[in-house]
Amino acid sequence: MSGTPDTTKRPGTSSYAHGSSFHAAMRILPRASREAMFEIYSFCRAVDDIADEAGPREARRQALARWRCDIDALYSPSCTANPPREGLEGLKRAIQTFGLRREDFYAVIDGMEMDVETDIQAPEFAILDLYCDRVASAVGRLSVRTFGTPPEEGQLLAHHLGRALQLTNILRDLDEDAELGRLYLPREDLRAAGISENEPRKVLAHPAVDFACAQTVTRAQSHFAKAQEIMARCRRESVRAPRIMADVYLAILASLEKRGFAPPRAPARAPRHRVALAVLRYGVL
Repeated sequence: MSGTPDTTKRPGTSSYAHGSSFHAAMRILPRASREAMFEIYSFCRAVDDIADEAGPREARRQALARWRCDIDALYSPSCTANPPREGLEGLKRAIQTFGLRREDFYAVIDGMEMDVETDIQAPEFAILDLYCDRVASAVGRLSVRTFGTPPEEGQLLAHHLGRALQLTNILRDLDEDAELGRLYLPREDLRAAGISENEPRKVLAHPAVDFACAQTVTRAQSHFAKAQEIMARCRRESVRAPRIMADVYLAILASLEKRGFAPPRAPARAPRHRVALAVLRYGVL
């Protein structure tokens, strides 16, 4: 799936973050917040791997259902009939320390289930937005609580920055997702570009794919702009990590826009110096 915080493995991961940008942003957090974020990351990484692994869909459904039971158990410590699996003590501490909400963990699992139930191909925009909310903005809602972002602003930031990162992931991972039989470009944009196909490889080979992708670029830029406005209203310490991730992902989006989306599509990554400069700007200075 395009999007979870991962290193971002292959396509996406519900990502509130990707690889070096995630680790760089987390390193500047206070210890308790940093440890909580790595627990959230580990959860997202685990369920994302389930969604993307090969094998029978039913086995993957059951694996995600087990995670739902584990999350339930972490919120019901008095219930000994269904204890969580070993190794989740750190996640339990994060939940208790930062008041992480059960429904946000559920939402992430719901997003992974969307990828398990069917290989998403050219979803309607409303479905894509729901997917982005689950696999990215829900991770953001968990994250802003560990960052100490004011609740109201934190919810808005998670909404906009989560979608901005996820839409960027989708554009970056077009070919990798196609290998899995998936295509997250919205159907409305394909039709507006004159593309009647939904099959990923045929869409990505179409001469009008650049036009279709341009609409997603514009949406991502709009979400980044709104996220920047929100972060400007917050205490600097509470948005240092999301500022780093936004800065790095904006560089990826700019690189993608400059490269274009017609084949062949060279990989687009944020330059290492851009990550370092973002950490210096928001984590040190």
